[in-house]
Amino acid sequence: MQTQKSLLEAYSQAFICSKKYDSKAIYAKRRESMMKKLDSFCVFAGMPREPGAEEAFAETWTRFVQEPAFLYLTGVNQAGCYLVLDPKNKCCTLFVPKKDPFKEFWFGKRIGYLPNDFDARNLTGIDDIRPSDEFWKFVLDLARDYSKSKAFKPYAYAYFFEKFEGDHNKKMATTLRSKIRQFGMEVRSCASMHFEDRLVLEAERIGEARMAQRITDKAFREILPQVPSMKNERELYLTLNYRMQCGGDGDLAFPTIVAGAANACCLHYVKNDEPLRGGSLVLLDFGVRYGTLHSDISRTIPANGKFNPLQKLLYQIVLDAGKFYQRFVKPGESLKEIGQKPWEFIMEQLESRLVQGFKGTYKLLYDKRPHGVSHFIGEQIHEGDPGSRSLDVVLKPGMLISCEPGLYGEFTATINGKRYNEKIGIRIEDDLLITAKGFVNISKNIPREADEIEKLMLPKNR
Repeated sequence: MQTQKSLLEAYSQAFICSKKYDSKAIYAKRRESMMKKLDSFCVFAGMPREPGAEEAFAETWTRFVQEPAFLYLTGVNQAGCYLVLDPKNKCCTLFVPKKDPFKEFWFGKRIGYLPNDFDARNLTGIDDIRPSDEFWKFVLDLARDYSKSKAFKPYAYAYFFEKFEGDHNKKMATTLRSKIRQFGMEVRSCASMHFEDRLVLEAERIGEARMAQRITDKAFREILPQVPSMKNERELYLTLNYRMQCGGDGDLAFPTIVAGAANACCLHYVKNDEPLRGGSLVLLDFGVRYGTLHSDISRTIPANGKFNPLQKLLYQIVLDAGKFYQRFVKPGESLKEIGQKPWEFIMEQLESRLVQGFKGTYKLLYDKRPHGVSHFIGEQIHEGDPGSRSLDVVLKPGMLISCEPGLYGEFTATINGKRYNEKIGIRIEDDLLITAKGFVNISKNIPREADEIEKLMLPKNR
């Protein structure tokens, strides 16, 4: 008989768990909290298939990524699964595909239904495990039962967003609506209730977020002195990724951006294949996933290790904009309410410090506001409602947000008698944990001051 430790090791890719705390208990607590909010039964659908499985060709290299809401409640990281929360009977039911030993021979252990096999129950902590092909019969029986109860509402819940027609969650809601209409029931979205819980991180997830920061900090410091000798974006990209992944549990938070010179003016630059030119800046947007949490960091560094005077001036404006914005970050505010403040600050500083101070000029590649200055961080690197990004949500202790002002355009200035011209993008991003009194910058140790970056990049010159 397998021990719980050996069971978790065997299913490490199919069930996401921590080595530091009881993940099964955390998932159970989340389901219980969601159940208490419900006045009817609720359906969560995991991803229906492996990436590329609907195509005639096979994308054998594509990593599976689970629906974050489903993963948050179950820890189950595989396709073809469903979760039903039933407050009337105080029951959670997990539906998984039937055990397929041949598929496991090819791809490794999968959580599956097999009579008298208790792996799925012991892994997830959910007692009621059923095969996925019984899902719709179960839901229809449940809808029939609820429709006869006066204590519950004439609707069911599903996790979906109304405007995302192609999303698997919306397809699930549409199918559910058509099937339970015969019982006089409608379907409502439970997404807002779900995010009430999910946006506030538990102590365990905060610990994972802090660990992600430490891994990211170490990787960044390790690559800085190597950058001046690197030939192209790809070399820097691969080296930074390697350092982060060596320190973490295998995954990046998102595809790393390494954008040299004018490439940094493309916000989601993904080529990462052009030469690094001495005297230019390089924008790095990078982070690592640890457990189920992430770091999300941006730094802008000189390719040769030394900022020129115009680069340093513009860099300082962006850095100061982040510090200015952080004055307003506290519980009770919303990201929408305070989101314009850093952009107004940057425009004022360009006029006073660049135009008036050094007879400079600027031509921005946007109209005052290039992107949001903050987003939530959690199960997704851009956490929250995918339509609104939850910008109206009031900040509470335990929430984690980014702080990422930026500047993108063409700039000139005369400094110490020399004329400088730059087409560059600069972004500096930290991660802020909301506390009862304000926030803690959990990225504070990751170098960001221009002098500190230069010292780390060119240590022999100091």
